[in-house]
Amino acid sequence: MKFKLPPVVIFFIAGLLMYLLATYLPVGYFDFFGRDVLKKVLAVLAVVIACIAIIQFLRARTTTDPLTPSKAKSLVTGGIYSFSRNPMYLAMLLILIAWGLELGNAFNTLIAAGFVSVMNRIQIKYEEAALLENFGKEYRQYCLKVRRWF
Repeated sequence: MKFKLPPVVIFFIAGLLMYLLATYLPVGYFDFFGRDVLKKVLAVLAVVIACIAIIQFLRARTTTDPLTPSKAKSLVTGGIYSFSRNPMYLAMLLILIAWGLELGNAFNTLIAAGFVSVMNRIQIKYEEAALLENFGKEYRQYCLKVRRWF
C-alpha cells in the first residue's frame, strides 16, 4: 500500500481539529505562567529544525517529497538527522503543540498524540520500508543509532 496523502495535509487537518475542539469543547481550558513564552519557543524551534532538515536534504541532492521516498539518492544521517530520523515531522509536532498552547485546551494534546500515531502508522512505516529497500544495511544501522522522533 502506498500512502497518497501528503504529511502537510495531515498536519493541517490536525491543526483544524485542534481549533474545532478548542472552539466547541471549551471544558479543557488551561493557562499557566509562561505559556506564551513556551509556545513561541516551540514555534521558533520548529522552524529552525524544519529549515535545517530541508537544507540538509537539498545539499545532499535527494528528494524532499515524502510521497516518493524510493527516489532518495542518498541517505542523510548527519547534522540534525543524527538526533532524529524525522526532524521535519518533529517540527510539525512542535508547531501543533505550540498551536495547542495558543488555543489553551488541554484535550488538544490528544490530537497531537494522534498526529504522531497517524504519521507512524501510515507515513513513516512506508518511508522506512522504501529506505530499507534502497539503502539496506546502512539504513538498518542508522535506525539502530537514531530514534524515530527525538
